[in-house]
Amino acid sequence: MAFSNTRRRYASFDTVASIPGEVIDAFWFIIDHHLKGVFPLETIINFDLVNSDNLLSIRFSQDNSPTTILVDFGYPFLILKWPHTTEPLK
Repeated sequence: MAFSNTRRRYASFDTVASIPGEVIDAFWFIIDHHLKGVFPLETIINFDLVNSDNLLSIRFSQDNSPTTILVDFGYPFLILKWPHTTEPLK
């Protein structure tokens, strides 16, 4: 089962370079505490960043499944600008 061995986890370079570390940590938190052992996980899973009243929500989905889960976080939703500067959404 994908993601059962947590020693080899990867995020693409573009993801790591453009998203704050706290948000990437949130992806792993969702996998470990909301998905693993609850849903069969494919090798590649999708996360969408959603603006929920200027706070971050993260939507999980998989290409071959109708299931989606939206997890709310108290982290401010940010506009990401290149290179690596952020400002709160207005």
